[in-house]
Amino acid sequence: MTTGASVDATLDRLQTQLPVSAGTFDTASCRTGLVIVDEVNGFATAGAGALAPQTANAQVSRMVEETDRLARDFVARNLPIVALLDTHEPGKPEPPYPPHCEKGSGEEELVPQLKWLENCPQATLLRKDCINGFVGATEVATGENWMIHWVNDRALEAIVVVGICTDICVMDFVLTLLSARNHRMMPTLRHIVVYEPGCATYDLPKETALALGLPETAAHPQELTHHLGLYFMASRGAILASALD
Repeated sequence: MTTGASVDATLDRLQTQLPVSAGTFDTASCRTGLVIVDEVNGFATAGAGALAPQTANAQVSRMVEETDRLARDFVARNLPIVALLDTHEPGKPEPPYPPHCEKGSGEEELVPQLKWLENCPQATLLRKDCINGFVGATEVATGENWMIHWVNDRALEAIVVVGICTDICVMDFVLTLLSARNHRMMPTLRHIVVYEPGCATYDLPKETALALGLPETAAHPQELTHHLGLYFMASRGAILASALD
């Protein structure tokens, strides 16, 4: 059985070999927007669905609290916000995951602490039907990408990203955004910032996965995968922040 001590030891080894370092980013130094990734019931409200934590989870709770605080600060400064909401047509699978966040289930709605964003003039809610929010912001018929327009219309120089899961939806969005920036699709965009306290992922130890009849590859220890997600985003050029001025 995996113990807390063994996870800590592995995390220490990861930090030595794949270091993660977060600093402070000054959001007042440039035109900045906030992107909130998938902080919906189906991922972040205990007991709300197959992919939600079954009991209260400290990392997820911290993410929601930090996101709420950060979003209210952005609103007070009249800065733009996008909330990406994972939303799927009932019966349409998204391998390798079980059905989740289906339209009309309630899983696809913002967590209670962030519901106020639905009536916030600075916030735009964007529903997506795939892991990658940047891809999900693309209109299939025309190829137009709403996220590119959102950045360019506001001449944003920085985007702060928070949400769940650090190593899945957040990472896919950030890595694609980095490539789009480098491809000059958003000429003003310079900084893509991942605010670590506002990010979280899920916990599925190997022993639990096997007990549920899942393959070994379904194992997903929270602290380790959170670290790896942060490492890969930073290694590709994202700025990791533990604090925002």
